[in-house]
This record gives sequence, C-alpha cells and structure tokens, in this order.
Amino acid sequence: MSLEWMSLVILGGLILLLALGIEIAPAMGIVAGLGLILFVNQPMDYFARAAFDIMNSFTFTAIPLFVFMGTIYATTGIVGGLFRGAEKLLGSLPGSLASAMIVANAIFGAISGSSLAAAATFGRICFPEMEKAGYDPKMSLGAIAISGTLSVLIPPSLIMIVYGGWQDVSVARLFAGGVVPGIILTVFFVLTITILVLRNPSLAPKAASRKFTLLEKFTALWDIFPFLVVITMVLGTTFSGIMTPTESASLGAFLSIILALLFRKMTYKALKESMLSAVNISAMIAFVLFTARMLGQVFQYIGLTEATAAFMVNLDIGKYTMLMLICVLYLILGCFFDSLSMLVLTLPFVAPIIKSLGFDFIWFGVLYVVLAEIGLVTPPFGLNLFVLKGVVPKYEITYIFAGTVPFLIPTCLLIVLMILFPELVLWFPNFLYAR
Repeated sequence: MSLEWMSLVILGGLILLLALGIEIAPAMGIVAGLGLILFVNQPMDYFARAAFDIMNSFTFTAIPLFVFMGTIYATTGIVGGLFRGAEKLLGSLPGSLASAMIVANAIFGAISGSSLAAAATFGRICFPEMEKAGYDPKMSLGAIAISGTLSVLIPPSLIMIVYGGWQDVSVARLFAGGVVPGIILTVFFVLTITILVLRNPSLAPKAASRKFTLLEKFTALWDIFPFLVVITMVLGTTFSGIMTPTESASLGAFLSIILALLFRKMTYKALKESMLSAVNISAMIAFVLFTARMLGQVFQYIGLTEATAAFMVNLDIGKYTMLMLICVLYLILGCFFDSLSMLVLTLPFVAPIIKSLGFDFIWFGVLYVVLAEIGLVTPPFGLNLFVLKGVVPKYEITYIFAGTVPFLIPTCLLIVLMILFPELVLWFPNFLYAR
C-alpha cells in the first residue's frame, strides 16, 4: 500500500474517532494499534514493551511530584497569603486587586506548574474579593483565566518536562529559558490591567483601593517570603546543577508539606486530595504520552514524518514564513486540543522541520508553551475557561473568553518579540550553563 493511502487511513481514522467524541488518548491508541497490525507488522505485545520503555523515565518522575506540590498549596489555601501580600505591595496601582492577583499567580506558577490548578485556586480566592470590591466581572474573570497560563511558562512547567523528556533536551535549560519571558508576560498583563482601568475607571472603582502604610507594605514581604524561599530552593538547586529537576521536585513536595504544617493548614483531607490529584494527572499524562509515542512510531515506520518534513522544508518560502505557518497551526489546533495532546501529536512532524530550519530546540520549546497558553483560553475547548466556569457557574464561557481578549494582545506581542529576539529565551540558560 502506498504512503498516501496508509496516511489517509491512519489520519482519517483518527479524525473520525475524534469527531465521534472519543478522547484523544484512546483515539490515538486505537489508530496506533491498527497501524501496527496492518502496516508495521508488529504484534500487539509491542504495546506493553513500548509502554514500559516510554514511561521508564527518570525525567517524567518529576511530574507527580510537582503536581503534588502545587495541589498542596491549592487545597490548603495557603496561597491566599500570596494574594494578600501582592495586594499590599501594588495597592497604589489602578486595578490593584487584579494586578495583585496576576503577580500572585506568577509566584504560584513558580511552585505549581499547572495552569488548571492556578485558575481554580485564584478563581475561588480572588474573584469573590474583586466582585465585592465592585470590579468588572468580565475583566476579573479574564485576568484570572489568562494569568493562570503563567504556570505553564514560569518554571517548573509540566509541559516543559514532557517536551524535554520527549525531545531529549535539558529540562533545566528549558526551565531557565522560561524565566525571562514569564517575567515579561507578567509585567505585560499588569500593564494591560493598568491601561484598561485608566481608560475606563468604572472597571475597578477607586473606592475599592486601600491605601497601605509603609509598615503594611513591609509586612507584605513576610506574606510572600516563605514562597520565595521554596522557589529559591527548588529552582536554585535545579539551575545550579546540585539536583536534577526530579530531585528538586521531591524537595519542593517536602517543603510544601512543611509550609502547610507551619501555617497550620495541613489536614488529612488536603493530603489525600493532593496525592489523588498527583496520581490522576500523572496517569492521564502517562496514557497520552504512551499512545502518542505509539502513533508517532507508526508515522515514522510508514515514512510519513520524513515525507512531511521534506515537503515542508523544500517549499520555496523563507524559514520565518515557515515558522509563522507553524505558529498559526498551533493557534488553530489550540482551540480544539489541550496543550499536552497537541504537543505529542504534532511534535513527530514539527521537530524535524524545526531542526532542518536551524532553530534552537530550547527556544522552540518555550515558544510552543506561549502558543499553548493562548489555546488554554480560547473556545471551544479552552480548559481554563471550563475550570473558571466550574468555579463561577453563573458566567458563561463566552463571557469569560471575552474578558481574556485584551490580554491576548500582549501574549501575541511576546511571541513576536521572542521570534525577533531569541536571546529573550536563550540568554538566561546560556548565562547559567556557560562552560
């Protein structure tokens, strides 16, 4: 059978299963199984051997540990201190509550790595406060949804761990590459809030803003300080090479328990929920990785990945035009796939193209994360929108999405800046690991 017919059967079968409402991981597994039998001539026990080989990864061990760490902070409610501390420090800014929530979200991203946990946590903690203060609900919900995406950019990031393990690139360098773009995007979001409120003061009434004394601002540092210690120890040990990302994740998980005990917020229920969440999310990620790798190997066996890469590279267009097409593709796919599924489904095709064009894999990994951020807040399948809808059910998903639209502008601006100035991503890892 020709490559064209085999590709049509596999891709057509995958699209059909997805159209029937089957989840992405089972759909990829079914199609990969048929491909192995029909086209690759491999027995089904190949699945079992491949599953073990794929998941027998020390790098992927960090995923449940980072999930556990973030869930401990979320379920115990101690991240409320981040919001209170940031509110005191930013109290003089227009829309200070929203800006404080964004900064707190950025700090939470450095101890979590899960955008869904961030959206749920700050939706429960911050939205009632902003609603009570008279803030516009659309702007408030939009800010919470978009700032939750900072957790996938600011290290530690679950997507970066998967990308690093999948492409065999340094997770520590990926983490370092996300630091500067994460800080820039946080500043952009705060500036967006400031501009929106200055143009339309009714979005955040001035009467809702408190004047904090110098002493109160100083005590705000104490609210934030414990989290900064955890971030410094987790990322510091990773960047310095003292620990691997997995070992740093285990340190962070241990410190999260200690911090919850010190704040007297640790309960058996919180510990149980955190452990179950770590197991559930890790199992889901493992299933997606396993089936995607199987499907990727089928594509590789029949020659589809090489043929696609050769076709794209031989097109008479420049490398940056090709990169723009890839970015547009991810923006479209992000409306229908979650960031993890989109990554593992497309990487077998995109990675050879990126390599042929001469782009750095660390840089592209961080660029992908920013592109995936947009997918988290775009309908019909923006996961952060669904999470917030669950937290605040009286507002529709379309209403929440409308609130995120102004924040998509600085996100797209960051993508342009990263393409024009790759050193925004590469400077910090090159600085840390210059030999």
